[in-house]
Amino acid sequence: MPIDVVALRSHFPSLAHGFAFFDGPGGTQTPAPVAEAIARTMTGPLSNRGTVSASERNAESAVAGFRAAYADLLGAPANGVVHGRSATQLTYDFSRHLAKTWRPGDEIVLSRLDHDANVRPWIQAAERAGVTVRWIEIDEATTELDLGSYERALSSRTRLVAVTAASNVLGSVVPVRRIADRAHEAGALVHVDGVHYAAHRLVDVRALGADLFVCSPYKFLGPHCGVLAGSPDVLEALAPDKLLPSSDAVPERFEFGTLPYEVLAGATAAVDFLADLDGGAPDAPRRERLRRSLESLHEHENALRAGIEEGLRALGDDVTVHSKAADRTPTLLMTLEGRDAREAQAHLAARGVVAPAGSFYAHEVFAALKLPDPSLRVGLAPYNDAGDVDRLLDGLSSFLRPASPRTAG
Repeated sequence: MPIDVVALRSHFPSLAHGFAFFDGPGGTQTPAPVAEAIARTMTGPLSNRGTVSASERNAESAVAGFRAAYADLLGAPANGVVHGRSATQLTYDFSRHLAKTWRPGDEIVLSRLDHDANVRPWIQAAERAGVTVRWIEIDEATTELDLGSYERALSSRTRLVAVTAASNVLGSVVPVRRIADRAHEAGALVHVDGVHYAAHRLVDVRALGADLFVCSPYKFLGPHCGVLAGSPDVLEALAPDKLLPSSDAVPERFEFGTLPYEVLAGATAAVDFLADLDGGAPDAPRRERLRRSLESLHEHENALRAGIEEGLRALGDDVTVHSKAADRTPTLLMTLEGRDAREAQAHLAARGVVAPAGSFYAHEVFAALKLPDPSLRVGLAPYNDAGDVDRLLDGLSSFLRPASPRTAG
């Protein structure tokens, strides 16, 4: 079913301030039901987890609900769902866990298309373990991964392949299953950064072939935290440093300290909100409702992206769009001829349009493609509408007009 954008937007208090938000890749706005779930949990009653009092049971319920929700969202087993403060923190943690099993002479394979959160933790762990880093390069013509370079990087010594499912700056979607199958043939584990991908596509961790998959609920309407979905067999084989009295069960052995029950409740509410985006089949299982809603969201965002691309083409050679992949998310990275992207950001902000400029932690992408830093990034979220697109294009047009020779003098 088509998404009722007017009804959807009514759930976002921040939209009442009049902004058109195109900064979704950096974090979305929060719907009221998510904030209400956080407040309701915090105001309790609430205690540490247990089964004796109602307050203890509320904490247990928040944890169980979180694991069940992200099992449904990611197509993963609930006992493989790990909470973390952020995807970056989880990747650092698991880089240390995995590096305990590496030996000098081993190799890992990383991608130039990735956010630095799926690069630096692995490089630093490899340096400490005496492990060699190999690279999957980017095809400059398509802004897709060069899979030929992947074949050259992979060997019988490869212990890990870390790759994004979609670029956070270019939107390029990666053929993760193809990469995972080859990695598994070589005997390597596969760690997937799904932070950008999970905001726009229905994830199926097992179908992707990911042994470990991370995402960030605040990229899809939830609170600031991270989630790792892992194969329970892989998690059972890892021995993290932990406090002696703390649980050694999976996934609890990877969660340090008291969990933020209110954040877990908010993250669960975000999944429920996503499941009901298109309002169809309210009695269907949550995974099925998520499938339907995210298919509708994909159509909604693609239609808006097409409108943005058409409008950018009308602006002529003043705008260069660097996102070129055949399969990509509704995220566009662009530069403006002879103009500073930060000035464009400020110009748009003065008109109530939020579109950030920078390199967005995509250090390897910017270096490999020699992209100007800063560049302007425009990314869509479920609450964007055609009016937002018109405001963005009008703002860019008015920013570029003074520099155009057609209007000079």
